[in-house]
Amino acid sequence: MKMKYLILGAGPSGLTLANRLKQMGETSFFVLEKEKEAGGLCRSTQVDGSPFDIGGGHFLDVRRPKVNEFLFQFMPEEEWEKFDRDSRIAVNGDVISHPIEANIWQMKLENQVEYLKSIAVAGCNLKEEMPQEFVSWIYWKLGDKIAENYMIPYNQKMFGEDLNQLGTYWLEKLPNVSFEETLLSCLTKKAYGEQPGHAQFFYPKKYGYGELWLRMAEEIKGQIKYDASVHAIDFDTNTVTTKEGETYSADVIISTIPWMEFAKITGMPQELKEKIGHLKYSSVQTAYFPDNLDTEAQWVYYPDPELSYHRILVRHNFCNGSKGYWTECNSTRVDETTESTFQYMNQYAYPLNTIGKPEIMKELLEWAKTRRVYGLGRWGEHQHYNSDLVVELALKMAEELNSAQ
Repeated sequence: MKMKYLILGAGPSGLTLANRLKQMGETSFFVLEKEKEAGGLCRSTQVDGSPFDIGGGHFLDVRRPKVNEFLFQFMPEEEWEKFDRDSRIAVNGDVISHPIEANIWQMKLENQVEYLKSIAVAGCNLKEEMPQEFVSWIYWKLGDKIAENYMIPYNQKMFGEDLNQLGTYWLEKLPNVSFEETLLSCLTKKAYGEQPGHAQFFYPKKYGYGELWLRMAEEIKGQIKYDASVHAIDFDTNTVTTKEGETYSADVIISTIPWMEFAKITGMPQELKEKIGHLKYSSVQTAYFPDNLDTEAQWVYYPDPELSYHRILVRHNFCNGSKGYWTECNSTRVDETTESTFQYMNQYAYPLNTIGKPEIMKELLEWAKTRRVYGLGRWGEHQHYNSDLVVELALKMAEELNSAQ
């Protein structure tokens, strides 16, 4: 097959790009998807009579109105319920609101004192030079109590034991933990500082989050092929070959799939191919449990290394008429003795922000663009993007591709 645009992957970014191209009058595009249905990490299934989002906690943020306006074309706003996000952290015998630095006042008094003392002598508050290693940076930024009781064990559970393989460039968005603001917070018993991201979100009233992406796929149903696993890409001919032996050529290829999924790459410098091998990711298992928990929280984070999972999502607090909760657990920590009702392993869950990754991706994407191959979304750009952001990026790319004609 030959077309103008070949899109690899029918997750949120690929579906958005395809649908926006169609809305702009473009008909010469095709989407390849290795799974049996669309949605990527945002797919849902039915478990115990209610939706289960196999990729974990993926919801529609309210902060990008243009993104939501686009998505509501496929699933109208009246089919969604809006929530104030209630996220909590189980730490030191306390269960406090997220983020930890704004809610130390919710801890037991003796713990508040210890955390305040720790923050007061954190390196950033003492104007010490910022370290480059991940673990040292956490101590410098947050103090030893937050570092040792929350940030370090939690990140080890999510990303692996060797945290110093990670860079610090992605942590710049963490707010400074001001001793003065934290003290005021404890004295007045209310949070100070900036409101965290994702403070409000939408979730479907009757369905899982995956329903949105199924509807978007239905709009272009004649131009998606499922069960089509990409095997090879040829940058000299702009051709993609699937494991089934089918070949697709295009003027422009947009890849939303992990770069390591290309088992064979032709026409790329060997040095650049080797750098793809340095990109790292984590795999996560989601597992469902039918018990109703006595909490109003939707998310609860668990840094305790004795627990295999790193967070739970309390389904009955955001999914109407449902019960139970699901856990998220790094594949290396899965407890095979735990009896859950349903499990799903996501091979590609989180791109890891390893040292040198920004330089690798900049070189890779810039080189591929000269061959009219573009990376898009969480995996095409190897960035820990949420679904609302990848939709925004895909809309922008559609405009750019259309204007370049």
